[in-house]
Amino acid sequence: MIGGQARIDLSVYLVTDAVQVASRGRAVAATVAAAVAGGVTTVQVREKRAPAAEFLSTVLAVADVLPDGVTLLVNDRIDVFLAARAAGARVSGVHVGQTDLSVTVVRELVGGDALIGLSAATSEELSRAAADPGRVDYVGIGVLRATSTKTDTPPPLGIPGFARLAGSSRLPAVAIGGVTVADMAPLRRAGAAGAAIVSGICAASDPRMAARKYADAWTGPA
Repeated sequence: MIGGQARIDLSVYLVTDAVQVASRGRAVAATVAAAVAGGVTTVQVREKRAPAAEFLSTVLAVADVLPDGVTLLVNDRIDVFLAARAAGARVSGVHVGQTDLSVTVVRELVGGDALIGLSAATSEELSRAAADPGRVDYVGIGVLRATSTKTDTPPPLGIPGFARLAGSSRLPAVAIGGVTVADMAPLRRAGAAGAAIVSGICAASDPRMAARKYADAWTGPA
């Protein structure tokens, strides 16, 4: 159980990228729907440049296409999460970074039942996350490999670096940053709760098939 919510599946975790999706002539919600049909279990809507109203519209559109059992998270913007929840959307929580509002403040705003994910890249950040009185529900550890979608990051960890960090924390850990299909089974063996994918699905010509490849690799023989 995570954040008071049972059966949260972080294994195939899609982080949306509106620019990549648009380059394929698709809307974010349509891409998410296809990816979920292929096996995505958690969706984080990430909009670094969109105005709040546009971000909210995207979250609401994504919420409308998600079946029960697929977790929906909002990246960074607590106001957008709260607005989506007030509008009746089935949003489960937020994912924040080290330079965003503190987890304690975020928890006060989103309440005890919401999920809070936190990005972490060092042992010190993981230790603080585990001890935070605001309660971090899972951590995103990365970057696994160099990626164009996140440029302000420390050196890539690779599988061994991820395994070392994930093994040092009691929190469920999701690998993020340049994750390929071939990484899925090694990450599961390394103790990952899941892997976050951006370009591998958002930039794919067939997001459903791309998601299926990630999902099959995760659930296949270790």
